[in-house]
Amino acid sequence: NAVAVDAPATMAEDAAPSSLEMLRKQMQYPLIKNCDMPEEMRQDCVDLVITAIERFAGTPQSYESAARLVKETMDKKYNESWVVVIGQGFAFEVTHEVKHVLWMFIADVSTLVYKAGA
Repeated sequence: NAVAVDAPATMAEDAAPSSLEMLRKQMQYPLIKNCDMPEEMRQDCVDLVITAIERFAGTPQSYESAARLVKETMDKKYNESWVVVIGQGFAFEVTHEVKHVLWMFIADVSTLVYKAGA
């Protein structure tokens, strides 16, 4: 005979994060859908996008301001002609230079960074 007893929750169980909290934490990491940039450029770009989105979060035109910061920084560091789109619910078909495109998500925010082709 088996007896089921509801044991009081231990402190470790109380401190365990809920599945929703774990999902939110996972969604804070960038999900790179497509990238052909060299490793150093990719890491610079990802870090820059994360910083820009965090800096302007909750402000009017937050995506526009973040995209402008990313574009200006990429133009200075890797020469001009960069195009940056940050937002939700957009599609794209672009012509870009080889080894100069990044498409990524952070939670529900999509980011496309590419160097316009000639």
